[in-house]
Amino acid sequence: MPTDTTSPSTPPRPLAGIRVVEFTHMIMGPACGMVLADLGADVIKVEPIAGDNTRRLLGAGAGFFAGFNRNKKSLALDIKSPRGREIALKLAARADAFLENFKPGAMDRLGLGYEALKKLNPRLIYVSHKGFLTGPYEHRTALDEVVQMMGGLAYMTGPEGRPLRAGSSVNDIMGGMFGAIGVLAALTERDHPTHGTGRGRLIESALFENNILLVAQHMLQFAVTGKAANPMPNRISPWAIYEVFNVKNDEQVFIAVVSDTQWEIFCRAFGYDDFAADERLKINNQRVVAREWLMPELKRRLAQFTAAEIGRRFEEFGLPYAPIAKPHELLDDPHLVATGGLAPMTIPIDASQMGRPIDTVTPLLPLAIDGARLTIDRGPPSIGQQADEILHDLGLTDTDIATLRADGVVGGVPTQ
Repeated sequence: MPTDTTSPSTPPRPLAGIRVVEFTHMIMGPACGMVLADLGADVIKVEPIAGDNTRRLLGAGAGFFAGFNRNKKSLALDIKSPRGREIALKLAARADAFLENFKPGAMDRLGLGYEALKKLNPRLIYVSHKGFLTGPYEHRTALDEVVQMMGGLAYMTGPEGRPLRAGSSVNDIMGGMFGAIGVLAALTERDHPTHGTGRGRLIESALFENNILLVAQHMLQFAVTGKAANPMPNRISPWAIYEVFNVKNDEQVFIAVVSDTQWEIFCRAFGYDDFAADERLKINNQRVVAREWLMPELKRRLAQFTAAEIGRRFEEFGLPYAPIAKPHELLDDPHLVATGGLAPMTIPIDASQMGRPIDTVTPLLPLAIDGARLTIDRGPPSIGQQADEILHDLGLTDTDIATLRADGVVGGVPTQ
């Protein structure tokens, strides 16, 4: 599959010409860089000589690198060496944004902290992705699951007494998005045609605070009702019909009937005249009160249909429903395929567990600009894949680069 979809006729992307240097790993920082790269920024991912450890994760982490490092260039660099740091400083001096997600103080010890780089490049927008913003928790080590547990999200996701993390790295991904939003805001402020400051900013995005935004609706539910929110599996639904039904052939389907008009349509769609005429079920709140006897009867009736039959009936009558999909099944989802929501991408062998490069598809950013989706120019890079290009751009010669490689300052395979 092709990994480069650019052409002379491709219109410039919104962030074309913006340079970003990324010192990140795992998901949060890379997600920020991916958003900026997809929007057209030139993102240079600086990796250790052996490559980002995320390339080698097993199990649920196997897709991290491939999922969040497309459209970037890779430079494998020993930043603990004087010459490696010198290259990093040269990159920062020419950059519009600098991304990092290491423990507090780590970048300062390397001479790559905000205060040092601000003096070097006053226009630089420095994005620090952390576990916590400044405060009592700031020195704690955080992971997505840690903040889900302490931030109420795991409590809301699992059944009573069984806290359960969400089925995706929601705080990492959204934390990276807020980092990117901060970059966009700072770019606007810096470069505004009438009142631009010409100066960069320090942007901080944190997992814990991101998680708090995710549970804000439940916090405010308590504020306005005086009653604590129940975990989602035990919640009191505001609608009578809003759940997963077990149907024919051991299938499942989620269906929702959330208004009195939809109730009338639902009864008509399935020929439930007795339900439609029942005075106890006329309005939604009555149906909520009647759930104890209504739901068993409704489940019995719907069990004679397959999930596909229910889906067709709901779609025909404009009612909300959903098949229960597994993530891998979405690789050939008909809507995503038809609308261009999946783009071809090659995963390099050093981020693959198949012993070879992998041609696949991956989801694009969930937005369209002027009706067009943002495509993928390149898949995730191999370790140090663009080192020669990046270093030549800094003024280094082939001899300089060869020496740096021989001395272990720069890694990766030389460009052929």
